[in-house]
Amino acid sequence: MKKGLLLILALLAVLNGAARAYEKECVIVTGGVSLYEWEKFKAQPHDHWWANFVHASRVRMDQLRQQYGPDARITWLVYKESYLKRGKQEGRDLIPLIESVRDAVHCKLIFFTKTQEMLDYLNFGQDRNAVKIADFEFFGHSNKACFMFDYSAELDSGSKCWLHETELTKINRGIFDKNAFVKSWGCHTGEEMSSYWRRATGTRMWGAIGRTDYSNEEQVMLSDPHGKWAN
Repeated sequence: MKKGLLLILALLAVLNGAARAYEKECVIVTGGVSLYEWEKFKAQPHDHWWANFVHASRVRMDQLRQQYGPDARITWLVYKESYLKRGKQEGRDLIPLIESVRDAVHCKLIFFTKTQEMLDYLNFGQDRNAVKIADFEFFGHSNKACFMFDYSAELDSGSKCWLHETELTKINRGIFDKNAFVKSWGCHTGEEMSSYWRRATGTRMWGAIGRTDYSNEEQVMLSDPHGKWAN
């Protein structure tokens, strides 16, 4: 009888552990777009459309919703300052348009203005012992060493808010599911930043060798003829 009770308790513990394992979260981080104030005189100006990164994020969140179901945790972190500035340029408030994407996708929307706010959510926004990040993806400007949440919105061809590869150790290693899918849809991050990501977090990050192109409304594409995705 005692052995039977112990067996039942052990089985319940395994089942509870399995249930906890399915408490997972998808996190999408969306950087800001540039201003024509800085870009209009360039041979190849960035961000003709204010929703470059917002639309691509929405397409991906729709895919995640289909993949994981209606009750899946999807959290969308958006760098707010660039969209406030771009809104002034366009003569309209872009924030309600971003919020309408939240409502359509049924995700949790969090605006951030500093890199640390984004990091704090990753590390502490959920009880990471109970809710692991199963999917992390970045849409925005980047180079081989850096996510640039702000780019060419306050400085010409420069950024005032970023996450550099040397700062990735600020991300707690235990927050990701062991089979987490991680991808940067920005330019060049597969050339260097992906290796720093793996050393810092213990997960692999897919990134682009070369530049990426957001002009296709269905999918972010590689724009370099010899470009490829690498992790």
